[in-house]
Amino acid sequence: MIALSLAEIAEVVGGQTHDIPDPSVQVTGPVVRDSREAVPGSLFAAFAGERVDGHDYAAAVVEAGAVAVLGTRPVGVPAIVVDDVQTALGALARHVVRRLGATLVALTGSAGKTSTKDLIAQVLRSKAPTVFTPGSLNNEIGLPLTALSATEETRFLVLEMGARGIGHIRYLAGLTPPKVGLVLNVGSAHIGEFGGREQIAQAKGELVEALPSEAEGGTAVLNADDPYVRAMTARTKAKVIFFGESGEADVRAENVRLTDTGQPSFRLHTPSGASDVTMRLYGEHHVSNALAAAAVAHELGMSADEIAVALSEAGSLSRWRMEVTERPDGVTIVNDAYNANPESMRAALRALAAMGKGRRTWAVLGKMAELGDEALAEHDAVGRLAVRLNVSKLVAVGGREAAWLQLGAYNEGSWGEESVHVSDAQAAVDLLRSELRPGDVVLVKASRSVGLESVAQALLESGAEGEVSAR
Repeated sequence: MIALSLAEIAEVVGGQTHDIPDPSVQVTGPVVRDSREAVPGSLFAAFAGERVDGHDYAAAVVEAGAVAVLGTRPVGVPAIVVDDVQTALGALARHVVRRLGATLVALTGSAGKTSTKDLIAQVLRSKAPTVFTPGSLNNEIGLPLTALSATEETRFLVLEMGARGIGHIRYLAGLTPPKVGLVLNVGSAHIGEFGGREQIAQAKGELVEALPSEAEGGTAVLNADDPYVRAMTARTKAKVIFFGESGEADVRAENVRLTDTGQPSFRLHTPSGASDVTMRLYGEHHVSNALAAAAVAHELGMSADEIAVALSEAGSLSRWRMEVTERPDGVTIVNDAYNANPESMRAALRALAAMGKGRRTWAVLGKMAELGDEALAEHDAVGRLAVRLNVSKLVAVGGREAAWLQLGAYNEGSWGEESVHVSDAQAAVDLLRSELRPGDVVLVKASRSVGLESVAQALLESGAEGEVSAR
């Protein structure tokens, strides 16, 4: 964080100082909410949760070097006491962002936010110091913590913004006002929670409404291939840049293909030139993510060649998102178990089909959460797609939704042992351990609540131990 005195922080957040001998002492390190992350110069934000109260760790964080605690009550060590820690964090983030010389890029969408954010960050940091959201910490707490990690040297601040309803992105954009706003897509993720795609579009479009006008340097980067996103043009005064496959896209890809290992290759076209890209990531869906990142980078002054080099060198920065590992016996595990929605499920299955040419492929799939009335149809459709893509075996894991996956595959023509429904992750592991053979490719994917990353981890450990069938 930029250096701020405790007195200045207290004034910004409307707090009272307690047990602070010298209010001029500065916070020079990060703002943290996990006591284990406290370092010299840091500020500890003490949240009181259902099971853990951060205030109980006040003495320990100060002993570790934290300058003070930001909490809701005195704790016997230097502290700034406020009515609400989350509100105080937001106020502090707003203050710091206003003082930074960085260009703030914000992005949202139903699918691909984290992967695209990671791509944007890697492309921009090839040009200048860049701070970005770690993982998917994109809510009312994670976003200000990320903004507060920026320093005087930061030139680009890339923030992922998530939403669980109308007004959430408006709130986040108010804390950290962006100059560039990117909307990826409006899909089925959380549709049950929102109540429909129109409501999702309304929520995501709050980002472009928050942008400054074109005259003030604001830019909206929109997906030309998504009608809900394209329609957001009418909701912003910012300059509009389109990306996608549409002929009206300012940044687009041509000659898209997948390599033999399932990695996308294409010719990147921008308003100022074209260049070839071959990505290290897996799956054709990353082409759209790459185009979004390229559009942002081009708007911020990078050439087509610079962008193409950075995209070709970019890797996966966040766990359990198309994380590809080959075991010593030649079995390839694709861990995409961080989350799932219908769009990302289809993309992952297509990537599996591309990676598995000439090899046996396994799709270990679980529930897609928060789909509301569309849940049955969407699970059925994913099961059918697995059959159409000639996935060798579908293993549907869990309860009712998994049964719908398997039923979709059965109704599409998977009548033998090509699809199976198992009760839980351990049953899936037991099945795979008994039937996998060298050269197989296994995709593991479900919503985060299902916890199928445990299947991928168990299979990787099995490979290390040499537990694989010789059949």
